[in-house]
Amino acid sequence: MPDAPSRPPLRPRRRPISAALPALLTAALPALLAAALLAPPGAAQASAASPTSSPTPVNLALTGTATASSVELDRDDFVAAHVNDGAPGTRWSSKYQDDNWVQVALARPAAVDHVKISWPNACAREFVLQTSADGATWTDVADLRRDTCPRTDVIEVGSKDPVSFVRMQGRQRWAAYGYSVSEFEIWDRPAAPPEPTLGLLPEPVSVQEHGGTPFTLHANTRIVALGDGAKAPAEYLAGVLRRSTGHRLPVAGRGWGPAPIVIDVGPGKGPAGHEAEGYTLTATADRVRIGAATPNGALNGVQTLRQLLPQWVESDTVVAADWTVPAVTITDYPRFEHRGVMLDVARSFYPVEEVKATIDAAAQFKINRLHLHLTDDQGWRIAIDDPRDNPSGIDYGLLTGVSGATAMTYNASGQLMGTELGITGHYTKADYAEIVRHAAENGMTVIPEIDMPGHTNAALHAIPQLNTPGARPRPQPGQATVPHNGTGSVGYSSFDAGSDVTYEFVRHVLTEISEMTPGPYLHIGGDEAHVTDHADYTTMVDAFTRDVASLGKTVVGWNEYAGTALPQGKAVVQFWNGNRSAVAAAVNNRGAKVILSPAANTYVPQKQDSRQPQGGTWACGGPCGLDRHYNWDPGTFVPGIQESSVLGVESALWGEFIRRVGQAQYYSFPRVIATAEVGWSPQSRRDYGDFTTRLSKAGGRLTVQGTNFFPTADVAWRMDVLGAPTTARSGEPARATWTVTAPGHASGDLAATVTWSDGVEEDVALTTARPASIPGMQVNDAFTAESGRVFDQPGKYTGTLSVRVPGRSPVEGRLTVTVGDHD
Repeated sequence: MPDAPSRPPLRPRRRPISAALPALLTAALPALLAAALLAPPGAAQASAASPTSSPTPVNLALTGTATASSVELDRDDFVAAHVNDGAPGTRWSSKYQDDNWVQVALARPAAVDHVKISWPNACAREFVLQTSADGATWTDVADLRRDTCPRTDVIEVGSKDPVSFVRMQGRQRWAAYGYSVSEFEIWDRPAAPPEPTLGLLPEPVSVQEHGGTPFTLHANTRIVALGDGAKAPAEYLAGVLRRSTGHRLPVAGRGWGPAPIVIDVGPGKGPAGHEAEGYTLTATADRVRIGAATPNGALNGVQTLRQLLPQWVESDTVVAADWTVPAVTITDYPRFEHRGVMLDVARSFYPVEEVKATIDAAAQFKINRLHLHLTDDQGWRIAIDDPRDNPSGIDYGLLTGVSGATAMTYNASGQLMGTELGITGHYTKADYAEIVRHAAENGMTVIPEIDMPGHTNAALHAIPQLNTPGARPRPQPGQATVPHNGTGSVGYSSFDAGSDVTYEFVRHVLTEISEMTPGPYLHIGGDEAHVTDHADYTTMVDAFTRDVASLGKTVVGWNEYAGTALPQGKAVVQFWNGNRSAVAAAVNNRGAKVILSPAANTYVPQKQDSRQPQGGTWACGGPCGLDRHYNWDPGTFVPGIQESSVLGVESALWGEFIRRVGQAQYYSFPRVIATAEVGWSPQSRRDYGDFTTRLSKAGGRLTVQGTNFFPTADVAWRMDVLGAPTTARSGEPARATWTVTAPGHASGDLAATVTWSDGVEEDVALTTARPASIPGMQVNDAFTAESGRVFDQPGKYTGTLSVRVPGRSPVEGRLTVTVGDHD
């Protein structure tokens, strides 16, 4: 997000405020929902942006004249006129001194609502925004200190009298250089409310909005499951809706009743030619119908219906919202069959519940593959039983007994990798089965990866018999196995191509993994085997791919293995970096398919913003932002192959420094949503501006469901407000509460006022249990506003909370307080 906007201080709040969503719990929900809202005709519903009939906001700076106290190197390409030329690529830069200013003289005196200053690199750490009527006497509007750079500052001015000059007066530079401002925007009024959007992600193939009366989910709604396979997606939907609505939502095969949701699965029920995952969705005032040829297609329709409901449907506690679905007709199906996320559990372990959370967060965006990187140099995460026939006497329990207890530690310079040591642990066979089951319930196929012949230090560390003369590295004198290596170094380890034990070990491991995995794929890695002789590499990989084929599975490997003798017509090459010609040759000569995970477009451990203290920059020569993850075309990425040879796309989360699911989500989201749309939506329907508009609505949804995400700066994340109806006794505090979602903001950014139906106005403060922190790798939780009002007289009172951020139109949410007599 842009750096924290500023505004004049709020009046002190009346009392501490409770946590956000639990405040919406209500034991008497039906009665409260039936309470009449006392509001003027035409007032906004419980969560809506305020309508406006104001003229279009005008950037007054564009017709003004900019001057400055100094110019860097006295060069024309840094002069003050660049701050109001409307071109973000130009800038004013000052000389290398603290007390410098830039100002704009307006073409005529005007009222100013807010100012927006964009700093491309050399920011002010401390500055004062000033206004003046004559250019001689200045009024301080805000005295600000900032801790990030580059950034954008939005500052509320709210001048009652017209001003003629607006100045940024620097106090302290960010570093040795001067100040740089690319845009100095001076706006006469808040931005217009954002245009309505369904906020569907990924963008469907076809959407028709009909207007008119929406569908309303109510206490008597039934979910009707018709046809073989309809019950599972119906139960999935019911599980999502029951938590937040409090409705029973019985799932039945008949007896539609009023306002049903019908899930109809069977031949001819979905889009022709797209039976595997396609669906249709029709919502009218009377019913919602999802039609699909398969259960997975119906589940995709369920995920779309979920997004058509208000964001509060993601709450895990009952809330009082208007559960409506707009009247729409949707026909939809994916562009590519593989839309995956990779989770590196080898370098730092994720317990089963964290893997489930990863599945839940990704599946709602129609991600349908979970690639588990189970082994690497730093750890081995999957239990393998001893075989009945064990010629080498290998104790396979050592894999998890020894290398399940290792993980990432420090880099080669002795610095801690990440915020803590890598997490250790492993999955039992029961754990793995539960992951597979939960993934399938969410429409996802698990692809396990055993990385070899490189990235094998964990196996060598655990199993003495694998440390034969050709293996690398070699054990230290007197030791039976190589030492654990918790650094992020790559390419130093290898199995021994000349040892029978290598092939015995790999064959058994792959057999066990195959038996545990119902999906069609086994991933053997094959990347970064830098110390393995090419002939040895080819010998081992050819043997491993034959093993996978003999088990009835399709082999997957990173693109380094593309030049080997891949099984004809039954292999997948996963590209991450390097030689695309070899990938094309594997497609054209061996009939391989391709999964695309190009590092610059899918690697989420790369920084997404220069303000992040951790993360790589090698893939993009700087941050790999959301736009890089969105703006590419898988169909043309590998020259010399047809789009039909592209199986799909995959977002890859490596674990060198990322710890636990919260950090994993912060680096993955929203970029994984971009990858989901790249893999699902037709290229002709993809547009980054439209994507960020739809994504701006998803921020509140992610907040409500507790998914941690990075509030990307070029997304205008929308705010939303929900009030909780309540009852009180006269003379006692009503404790009326509202929940506010405002991704990327701090409490001090938000001004909030309650206007009661009897004319009383009340300023309230907003608090959150978890503030946003880029260094802390967390987005803010929802905010809570609590009224301190005591009502003296019985009756019903409507309170409208208006929440404002500098430069934006306010959003509003209403609630009703029913006040009874005091006993």
